Amino acid sequence: MTEKIQCLIIGSGPAGYTAAIYTSRANLHPVVYTGIQRGGQLTITTAIDNFPGHPNGIQGPKLMEDMELQAARFGADIRQGIVEKVDFSSRPFKAWADDGKEIIADAVIIATGASARYLGLESEERFKGMGVSACATCDGFFYRNQIVAVAGGGDTACEEAVYLAGIAKKVYLIHRRDELRASKAMQERVFKTPNIEILWSRTTDEIVGDDDGVTGIILNNLKTNQKEKYDISGFFVAIGHHPNTEVFKDFIECDKEGYIITKPGTTQTNIPGIFAAGDVQDTRFKQAITAAGTGCMAAIELEKFLKQ
Repeated sequence: MTEKIQCLIIGSGPAGYTAAIYTSRANLHPVVYTGIQRGGQLTITTAIDNFPGHPNGIQGPKLMEDMELQAARFGADIRQGIVEKVDFSSRPFKAWADDGKEIIADAVIIATGASARYLGLESEERFKGMGVSACATCDGFFYRNQIVAVAGGGDTACEEAVYLAGIAKKVYLIHRRDELRASKAMQERVFKTPNIEILWSRTTDEIVGDDDGVTGIILNNLKTNQKEKYDISGFFVAIGHHPNTEVFKDFIECDKEGYIITKPGTTQTNIPGIFAAGDVQDTRFKQAITAAGTGCMAAIELEKFLKQ
């Protein structure tokens, strides 16, 4: 089935939903394909204290639910689904979704965000869903009063460690360096949480377990070059993300890490009529508020493009 529209938004989250709010209010009748993770990364985040307008903070899933409802209120057509293939070689642009529809759009906003990176261990892959996770808020409740580990040293790793510390008996935070990369505020939260133990200068060699799931990890101490075994029930990976741009790479210019390159000060890609917003093009800030800001920018630029 072929469908002709003015505005296609690929992806949800703060960028996609903000773009949907603005394009809906401009009577562009956007169609939004949310992707696998409806609402994006914030749906697996707990309390958000730095999003303006929420003096007491707000839960990530609630913020995304409110954004989606706001976009729908103005008429955005929000669809649970994935865009599996695109043809951006000429206008109007074409996209094929997993619901069987071929979308023909006058303009497109890409807001597909970024996905969690894993360590690349064979044992990590073997125990995914059996003790290995990239989402503490999704799976943390399985490990109440147990011992878990978090791999990473940035804001995400520290946030997940603090969250898990409220559920688990003990949390090991594994970091390959001798100082954390996280913001000072987040570091302070970690240091003040008594049941978090930081394992400095260590890397994960192997995740061990049995038919019931993870039972431990083997670490390499980079200072002593000794192997160390720790008993744990859950292993959480928090080492960053990669942009979800694979489906666009034949047409859209990306950097060496796969992030979409936009013209400075704009959301414009190398193809007129296609815009990128949010973490899919943000290599620096990666905040909900900046994602929402670029969603607004993309919508305004798209509207002006269609009027020209």
